[in-house]
Amino acid sequence: MKNNVIGKPAERWDAIAKVKGQAKYTADYEFKHMLHGKIVRSTIAHGYVKEYDISEAELMPGVVKILLPEDVPQNKYGTAGHPLSLDPKKKDIEDRTLLTRKVHHYGDTIAAVIAKTELDAIKAIEKIKITYDEYPVYLTPQESMKEDAKLIHEEHGSNILADTTVGIGDIDKGFEEADYILEEEFSTPVQQHTHMEKQIATAYLDEDQRWTCISSTQIPHIARRIIGQALGMPWSKFRVKKPFIGGGFGNKQDVTIEPLAVYMSMLCNGKPVQISLSREESIGFTRTRHAIDYKFKVGVTKDGKITAMDCECISNQGGYASHGHAIAGKGSSFIEALYKIDNFRYNAKTVYTNIAVAGAMRGYGIPQVMYALESMIDDLALKVGMDPIEFRIKNKTPDGYHNKLSGVKQYGFKIEECLLAGKEKFKWNEKLEDSKKYKTGSKRRGVGVAGFSYGTAVYPFGLEVSGARLILIQDGNFKLMIGATEIGQGSDTVFSQMAAETIGVSKDNIIRDAITDTDVDPFDTGAYASRQSYITGYAVKEAAQKMRKKIIERTSAIYDIREEYIDIVDSKIVYKHNGEIICTMAELALKSFYDLKHGRPIVAESSVNIHNNSYASGCTYAQVEVDIETGRVKILDILNVHDSGKILNPTLAEGQVEGGMAMAIAYGLSEGLVYDKKGKPLNNNLLDYKMPTTMDLPDLDSLFVEEDDPLGPYGNKALGENPHCSPAPAIRNAVLNAVGVPINKIPLNTQMVFEHLKKANLI
Repeated sequence: MKNNVIGKPAERWDAIAKVKGQAKYTADYEFKHMLHGKIVRSTIAHGYVKEYDISEAELMPGVVKILLPEDVPQNKYGTAGHPLSLDPKKKDIEDRTLLTRKVHHYGDTIAAVIAKTELDAIKAIEKIKITYDEYPVYLTPQESMKEDAKLIHEEHGSNILADTTVGIGDIDKGFEEADYILEEEFSTPVQQHTHMEKQIATAYLDEDQRWTCISSTQIPHIARRIIGQALGMPWSKFRVKKPFIGGGFGNKQDVTIEPLAVYMSMLCNGKPVQISLSREESIGFTRTRHAIDYKFKVGVTKDGKITAMDCECISNQGGYASHGHAIAGKGSSFIEALYKIDNFRYNAKTVYTNIAVAGAMRGYGIPQVMYALESMIDDLALKVGMDPIEFRIKNKTPDGYHNKLSGVKQYGFKIEECLLAGKEKFKWNEKLEDSKKYKTGSKRRGVGVAGFSYGTAVYPFGLEVSGARLILIQDGNFKLMIGATEIGQGSDTVFSQMAAETIGVSKDNIIRDAITDTDVDPFDTGAYASRQSYITGYAVKEAAQKMRKKIIERTSAIYDIREEYIDIVDSKIVYKHNGEIICTMAELALKSFYDLKHGRPIVAESSVNIHNNSYASGCTYAQVEVDIETGRVKILDILNVHDSGKILNPTLAEGQVEGGMAMAIAYGLSEGLVYDKKGKPLNNNLLDYKMPTTMDLPDLDSLFVEEDDPLGPYGNKALGENPHCSPAPAIRNAVLNAVGVPINKIPLNTQMVFEHLKKANLI
């Protein structure tokens, strides 16, 4: 049976509500007598609060309660949105309490105020006087790792959160075989997600005497668990509801405000309490992309074969562990996924510092490592005099390669096809030749390319489970219930397409909810790791297969027709051999509920634990113009090419790619949080944080090298994070081609480029 729903453009089921302004986000849920919580944040980056003077604040109008660290539970907990690990060695580091006297970064949560209005709370905070014992501030891992550095988390015993080394082959032998050895260093910035909807949560005691938290979260089921851990209570005491979300990109894969909001409600006899962060708080004090420094040493033969690669990376974790070492550690297997390097060593350190906490962000460490790796690859190609595309193809892994560091077999890994298809569409040869006309004068042009590899889901390093439930409604439509999280990426629409395809009905016959509710929806770990259409896809497919089977069984019983003669096509139940209609789905549904002999509701459930992974790949081609008088880099043309298996919904896929490219261009050219020497963020606002608007971006082009993945539930594999992985190095390589100057630190803003051009005597 082929219903031709998958692979077709389909309008998002939530599009009309969002366009009309009917969609309800967390802030739109109103409660009588709702109170407001605001966090008192440290004005130093490292130290200890010696004294609080709250006497004036307590007298301010509207103040209900002022909370100090001694007033809240003292349970240590982790905030990362990972599935719980039963292996103590793999558990997230629990280094946080709701409030703290020990300050780990500027803006740390050192107290809180509950008031009748948000303005009342803000005014009260202004009246609180705080005395600190200040410690040395460490903005970089290099400072934090010095022998005499003060410990940021004394209980950890070191400012190095983790230090791991993995590898394959004989690294020394590999370098002996090389004709050339190249050594370079690269640096990536602190990027912020800057999603439209800030972090917001409202907590209250519901009529069932259970604590409910409505939250803009990517991980409702995990959030419930972390609330329970933070408050030291059974997880079943809590219920998390996720309504429509205005973006997350990984920042909301951390549980930052929900436990405090719930505890504030507890202190106020269950009254609703809302914590809504300001834009400055959201940018400056939630989560960021890890800034990572890389040192690469690579050996290569004269004919362009990589013989050895040694990589050292040092990741700036900020003040708390959050997702920690998972980001830096992840890079090793994705270098191996892309290039067959027989002798390879990868050392990663993750280090506590006194800047904002780094966590998950779109790409989860791969944009960082791909920037360094793909810049290095271009420099190697230049060293041996090879075309950068040919160099990449020569060193690529073969299809079906068994990745030794991850254990994943890379079936359907189409990096060569992406490079060649992109080369043709981008008109690489013509643009390369054209750029030679612009090697003098103030405007210089160049082209660049960069590849990437990316995994789908987290197995075998982490748990991958999901559940789905389908209910046949009396009119022949179906309610699909899943714990997976729609955060704006369109997953709910694709899940509806999956269910419809498998059952044999239209996408419009599948009904979804705007709200994910941990009390109602089956368990799912959430929106991250480009996992949902793959992992939850298996759950939806299994539930739909069961539903289809039950419908056919019920039809057989009611109409006395053997099951093997029955099919479901276009919402009709038909004879398989000639398509003659037995009944409509609506007629069957009505009889399933009310037939005296056979009537009973039809429900199908699934629960999956997936033990496979599929590696996606792709590349970016970029053409730039560099103004050597100012250092401005202008993108003239840019193309992303993706190997993501079967494209489930082309319209949504194109949107994913364009959004990821926009974030990646910003990563390469303009974005980055900046701190003063005392650790205070200087640009945590939308004026000074240089996020591009549509006016700043070029036309974004995309291409899919489409072939069904052999392991994906519908032939699909990762796409959501992939578009962010290769634009930044492609832009860097295009700048190198234009001006002949390698710039190994991003963002390539006008100041950065100007300084490098001046140093190279081009200015």
